[in-house]
Parts: sequence; C-alpha cells; structure tokens
Amino acid sequence: MRGAWVVAAWLACLMPAFPKAETGNTYFVVVGGLGGEAGYEESFAAYVGELEELCQATAGDASRVHAIFGRSATRRAVSDVFDQLARESGPGDSLAVFLIGHGSYDGQDYKFNLPGPDLSAGELRRLLDATPSGRQLVVITTSSAGGALETLKGEGRVVIAATKSGRERNATVFAGFWVEALRDPAADSDKNEAITALEAFRYAQRKVKDYYEKSKQLATEHPRLQGDAAASFTVARLGKSLQAADDPALRNLFAAREKIERKISEVKAKKDSMSKQEYYSTLEKLFVGLAQTQNAIEETIELR
Repeated sequence: MRGAWVVAAWLACLMPAFPKAETGNTYFVVVGGLGGEAGYEESFAAYVGELEELCQATAGDASRVHAIFGRSATRRAVSDVFDQLARESGPGDSLAVFLIGHGSYDGQDYKFNLPGPDLSAGELRRLLDATPSGRQLVVITTSSAGGALETLKGEGRVVIAATKSGRERNATVFAGFWVEALRDPAADSDKNEAITALEAFRYAQRKVKDYYEKSKQLATEHPRLQGDAAASFTVARLGKSLQAADDPALRNLFAAREKIERKISEVKAKKDSMSKQEYYSTLEKLFVGLAQTQNAIEETIELR
C-alpha cells in the first residue's frame, strides 16, 4: 500500500489549493419513456435493462440505481425517485440521469414523452436543483434533446443531448451507442479501466457519425455536450476497477484521480490568464500527481 501513502502525502502538500478527495457515492436514474411502436418499445426496454445492470456494477450497490420503464414510468414516478434521492444523497455525491425514449419541442420547451403528462425540461431542472448531489450528469438520448440544453445548464452539471437542437425531431440512434459505450473497452481511450462521460460521449458521437455515413443517409442528429466536468465523471468501470465500487480504499483513490483530472481541465481552461511558467509548472505538478495516483490504484488492485 506504499503507493496510497505517496498519494495521500502528495495531496496533503497541495492543500489548500487542491481540496481533499471526496469518497461520495454515485446514484443513477434510468427512465424509459414511451416507444409508440412495438420496435421502439422493445429497443427502449432493452436499453433500460442493460443500463440498469451496468449502473449497478459501477455503483456497487443496487439500491443506488433507480430504473423505471413502461406504463409505470410516469411523471409522478420520476418525481418520487428524485424525492427519494433528495433524502438519501448529499453534496459529496454524484448523480447520473439517463433518459431513453422520444422527445418533443414546441419552439420553447423540450418534453420527454411519458405515459400521461410528459416531463418538461423545466420540471426536470427543478428536480435536479432540489437534489443535493454536488455533481450531476444528464444524458438525454431522445429526439429534440438539444431543446433542453439551455434550460438544464447549471454549475456542476454536465448535459449530453442526442441532438444539437430541439428541431432535430427524428428518432435517434444515439441511445444504442451510448449503452454500447458503457460496456465497450474501446471507449476507454486512456485505458485506465474507467469510462468517463466525455469518453462515452465521444465514442457514441463517433458511432452516430459512422452510422449515417455508412447508411448513406443525411444525418438527422448531432450529439452535443455541455458542462466542464465530463472528463472526470465516471459512468462505467471495466475489469479490475470494478472492485472500486465496494472497496472504500479504492473508491478514495479513484475519487482522488478524478479530482486531479478535474483540476487539469480547470487549469487548461485558464491558460490565457496564466503566465507560461505558472501554467506549465502547475500542470507538471498535476500530471505527476495523476501518475502517482494511477500507480497507487494499480498497486492496490494487485494486492486485492
């Protein structure tokens, strides 16, 4: 466990500029909306089932994964799930919400199609704002998903939409590729056995583009990502890193790595406001810490 001590010492030296790694939990909400046709109903049900399994493996606790689909996936049911999360989660936790189905846009508001009253982007925003989790990810895989981007914008929140605007109204193929991204090692671009929201987005985005090119169709969906924390928001784990889900020591190390990755993104975004020396010096320290943390993760996994 020497590597873990090295990381702890390194993080301590960087205080208070770099706050202590949080070991909060990640909660998942997967909602399958109306399909309208038998083919869509079957596809959406399959996607929800796969996502539920993948999220449970990543969370390490089935109680932190809420999945609803079909006639039971009403607006009231969605609200009840968020009410429960508001009671159970805290500021140190993360929340990932995946919406599978069809959406609509009337020129002003996006709506997720559900049995009974639909769920609007404004209503979803209120539910998210009432949940104390400090980091949030919302993935809307539906038609017209881009119509929700502006409404859902918020600090600490990443929003991924299958379309660039509400006016891309055709049924999307993004959902299938998003699910694929969470289980395909090819999506893990840095080969650290943890797939981030950014890695999954880029994978699905590339697959969508390839789909339309190979089918020689005009692309009717253009995925978009909004928010700054996608590169450090883990949505799936692979191989040995799955041990982190139920291992406090590993979870702490993964949290430390994600904080360093977030800090690197923040520094890169501030490049123009920093001197060249300060910029590269700060990055050097962060990359050294990232390497030490990764080594500690690998060492801890080997000892398990």
